[in-house]
Amino acid sequence: MNYFSSEFRLGILGGGQLGKMLITETRKFDIQTLVLDSSAEAPAQFGANKFYQGSLMDYETVYQFGKMCHILTIEIENVNLDALDKLEEEGHVIYPSPKTLRLIQNKGRQKDFYVENNIPTSKHQRFVDLNDLKKSLEKDELEFPFVWKSAQFGYDGNGVKICRSTIDLMHLPEVECIAEEMVPFKNELSVIVARNAKGEVKTYPVVEMEFHPEANQVEYVICPARIEEKVAQLAIDTALQVSKAFNHVGLLAVEMFQTENEEILVNEVAPRPHNSGHHTIEASYTSQFENHLRSVLNLPLGNTDSKVAGIMVNLVGEEGFSGPVVYENIEKIMAIDGVTPHIYGKKETRPFRKMGHVTIVNEDMTEARKVAEEVKNSIRVISVK
Repeated sequence: MNYFSSEFRLGILGGGQLGKMLITETRKFDIQTLVLDSSAEAPAQFGANKFYQGSLMDYETVYQFGKMCHILTIEIENVNLDALDKLEEEGHVIYPSPKTLRLIQNKGRQKDFYVENNIPTSKHQRFVDLNDLKKSLEKDELEFPFVWKSAQFGYDGNGVKICRSTIDLMHLPEVECIAEEMVPFKNELSVIVARNAKGEVKTYPVVEMEFHPEANQVEYVICPARIEEKVAQLAIDTALQVSKAFNHVGLLAVEMFQTENEEILVNEVAPRPHNSGHHTIEASYTSQFENHLRSVLNLPLGNTDSKVAGIMVNLVGEEGFSGPVVYENIEKIMAIDGVTPHIYGKKETRPFRKMGHVTIVNEDMTEARKVAEEVKNSIRVISVK
């Protein structure tokens, strides 16, 4: 099929920052792109050939959108899968497939899948709702501490809570959930796997994630991870095992824990471009977004090696600020060598909302980490008072 400068139409379900960065690549290759998102302010609308506003969870909206596209992909997992099933039945190409998405969309099902496929992961229990979980505690079938996770629709600190006592259960929603064993770990790692329909597979180098202590959001993504070679190889092997089990096409970001005794445990996956791969735009020969595009179009995959050490800093809304966004001291950080800000195009900021990221590249990892700290302490995402 001729994708380039042709009538071919790629559909993207979701128009957030991931869609926006993916569209940069479709523009580079002159591929016609249609985007569906529920928000009139969706960042991806400006680069798309056509933008449609509508609910990603509505059957008819997703079905009618899909009928206009030759190939469909996603930038968010929470989409109407029944509509995708129908489209697939009618011969539309969808990557990742609705079958893969069904396994991943529900965290309980996702965890069961790891156990069934002998993929190392922390112990877990599934519950119909919070009440069911409380009964399990009363019967001593579950004990504190544990990590509570909403089975569906959780992201970036939403839908995840560490529970050490019954007080922590207050204000949790009455939804299907899982309780995971608390794992003492040294590092949170991630490996992104790219895979096309021909079965060609490539992995990006292992990255290490440093978290904000309160917001449960990634503060820094560091590539390459500062870990031993044998641990890095184990993380890559585990990510490949997960990729093979899911039989996905596109990108799969595999988030893992490196435990105190050097085990690798899979935490969860995302079948799309991911926050832990944003540094690849500046630091790698081929960005994660280009390789997602190459893989869903079944084109040869690009080189995933890093050209240089890269660190990504998330730009999130400061606490105490809501309203029209202002990026304070952005000129100051742009004056530093190797610093590139990415602004997502969200007009309104609120506490901890992801508004952009900054990539720092340097030949020297130690120097890159120092600059990352300087960037983090300089730029502030605030609002007009």
